[in-house]
Amino acid sequence: MTVLGQAGPAGAAVIVAMVVVYIALTAALTARLRSRTASEFMVGARTLPAVVVGVLMVSEFVGAKSAVGTAQAAFESGMAASWAVLSAAIGFPLFGLVFARKVYNSGEYTISGAIFQRYGRATQMTVSLVMIYALLLVNVGNYMSGAAAIATVLQVSLPLAAVVIAAVSTFYFAFGGMKSLAYVTLLHSAVKYLGVLVVLAVALKLTGGVAPMVATLPAWYFTWDGAFGASTIVAFFIGNIGAIFSTQYIIQAISSTRSANAARRATFIAGWLALPIGIALGLIGVAARYLHPDMPSLYALPVFMQSMNVVLAGLVAVSLVAAVFAGVSAVSLAIASLAVRDFYVPLCRPTPERELRATRAMAWAIGLVPLVFVLFAPGLLQLSFFTRALRLSISVVAVIGLYLPWSGGRRGAMWGLLAASVATTVWYLLGDPWGIDNMYIALVTPAIVILAGRVLGRGGSVE
Repeated sequence: MTVLGQAGPAGAAVIVAMVVVYIALTAALTARLRSRTASEFMVGARTLPAVVVGVLMVSEFVGAKSAVGTAQAAFESGMAASWAVLSAAIGFPLFGLVFARKVYNSGEYTISGAIFQRYGRATQMTVSLVMIYALLLVNVGNYMSGAAAIATVLQVSLPLAAVVIAAVSTFYFAFGGMKSLAYVTLLHSAVKYLGVLVVLAVALKLTGGVAPMVATLPAWYFTWDGAFGASTIVAFFIGNIGAIFSTQYIIQAISSTRSANAARRATFIAGWLALPIGIALGLIGVAARYLHPDMPSLYALPVFMQSMNVVLAGLVAVSLVAAVFAGVSAVSLAIASLAVRDFYVPLCRPTPERELRATRAMAWAIGLVPLVFVLFAPGLLQLSFFTRALRLSISVVAVIGLYLPWSGGRRGAMWGLLAASVATTVWYLLGDPWGIDNMYIALVTPAIVILAGRVLGRGGSVE
């Protein structure tokens, strides 16, 4: 799959130059807006507008992994793959209505900190470790999808493309923090959405519209559940809603707004932003199947760059790069925040200046760890929803703690999380036996363990 090869030497130079200039421009913007205090680094000094935070929140849910992965899944399983993104359009407003005010008013900016207020230190550390594990896997998927896109555009190997992603995105979040990252993500997102629309326009022009695809492809390509089935579609909804309710960078993002009302408005903005791109990515994947049925499904989105002129191909290349960096940076910042707030600060009790320096030092290690696992990443959409299943278990514990405080205690919550993490991982590695999605394992396991602890009198204090 070569884009630069078909563009010729001159065209290749133009595309590479556009990507390099974009990286340089956003790096300069990062440096100009960089965080200068620990408060700016973690929560943007709680001064970010709702629209900026709304765009930031949707950046990973519709980032490179979701974009490439949804198109890949649509190539294989039909338009129903769009639910992987469209379900977030419901999840974000629901989070705003149910959870955003409570989290903002808690004064915490980590999901584990909010859990601490209900369940104590041991459960807080468990939540933090589970979330770090899940988010590291999120970035494995981000690196893999981004590497596929960049390797396609620049004709380099997947490992080299992944190294480029690690170096640039780590600079963004390690140097800029939340304050810079939020505003740079506005630019990333605008370019990303424009690029997806360009790909969609080219795809529909090549297919002659939707009607020829409907007439040629199997009918299930255009049914509401495609080749997935109702169980998987429901799992999409459960996974996205659960992940939105618990994911660290979502909690951190709404904590960066100016008020609880602004935090809620940001979730509504994020929901609206997920709608058009979800439908567009489904159509792109189906169009790729119609035009290139024997092609590896991973290239369902970038394949259309071969049919563009140099300027449009360059724009799409830049949009893919933007999607990669936006998603990776947001997730990496969340991992660093958990590591610092839950482990480094309690252990070392640093000054704010030392905390900021330590956070930036940890950032480089956090950026490198996913590289080790990139070559072993499975299907992107499956990996994406496995990581959301892990985060779902945290949501279950959080909701039980906030709304059903009588149901269980601290030890029940801690063991519920541990059991859910192990059971969900094993179920995923076994290939979801009997057709039961690992999302359902993550949903029921913590509730069962907490309930069992309550019934058997081993839940511990509920105070």
